[in-house]
Amino acid sequence: MSTTSSATAALPFQPSSMSHAQIAAVSFLARYSGSTHALCRAQLGRWFVWCETSGLDPLVGIQRTHVEHYIRELGDAGLMDSSVNTMMHAVRGYFRFAHIDGTVTADPAVYARLPNLHRDESRTQGLDRLELISCLQVAQTITVHHGALAYLFGINALRTSEAAAVRIQDYSDVLRGHRVLHLVGKGNEPATMPLTVPVLRVVEACRGERTTGPLVLRPLSDKPIDRRDVYRMVRRIAKTAQIPRHISPRSLRHAAVTNALDVGVPLRDAQILARHADPRTAEHYDRARGNLDRHGVHFLTAYAPAYRCPGRLRQLRPG
Repeated sequence: MSTTSSATAALPFQPSSMSHAQIAAVSFLARYSGSTHALCRAQLGRWFVWCETSGLDPLVGIQRTHVEHYIRELGDAGLMDSSVNTMMHAVRGYFRFAHIDGTVTADPAVYARLPNLHRDESRTQGLDRLELISCLQVAQTITVHHGALAYLFGINALRTSEAAAVRIQDYSDVLRGHRVLHLVGKGNEPATMPLTVPVLRVVEACRGERTTGPLVLRPLSDKPIDRRDVYRMVRRIAKTAQIPRHISPRSLRHAAVTNALDVGVPLRDAQILARHADPRTAEHYDRARGNLDRHGVHFLTAYAPAYRCPGRLRQLRPG
């Protein structure tokens, strides 16, 4: 078994035959499952390969300068700054927990400099209010399945995997007079959200006479949808709505959050809608912060009207 595969494999866990680096890697990866585990394993695997090529132990004896050189080589390999930061997530976590567990005396990655990313606004191609309305309307004219997807994304701000996983029995409960949807979101976090009357109407139309099973099906085969089906269906919605740019499921989710902020929903409530752990993430969705119609200069001008009238300003001066 190669150094990389044995170092980043989750099983078997055999400390007596493993190096300190391998034990630290397996211990770190044990925190995750599914696609997150696979992503972290791939990121750590790249670090182990680089260390092997450089004649370094992946854990013992690593200093900040080694991590800095690794980051630089990721950039030299053609990775974008955002991809470099992503590649470093598992490596930084690996060293952080090795330090916490006492395997190393210091964390060599904690002060390693990562590329600066400008994240004042989300780069996702979102939709304005009229475009969102158009998508919601035309989606129902395609099939009931397209209509349900559009509302789950554009009103309830579901993620792609969440929308594809919705089952009919997931929205059968009533809490405080609201029909609610139970789902398991990012990081296996359970969530409960209300279904408004328009959303409930389209999902009931999608359900038809069925009482259990996946809610949204492939329109032609009536089989459960996967992520690729979701992307194809959203692209068809955007094309039918005559939106002249690339629109993805994330675009509709983005539209739900940005339009909620535009209409005056407090940031905290928008964070709950999007189910972001950090409110700063919801701030990235606020395209209205760059809206010239809401710029602070308008409020200042209205607050101090003397700025607009030099004659009036001279009258206000003492003496």
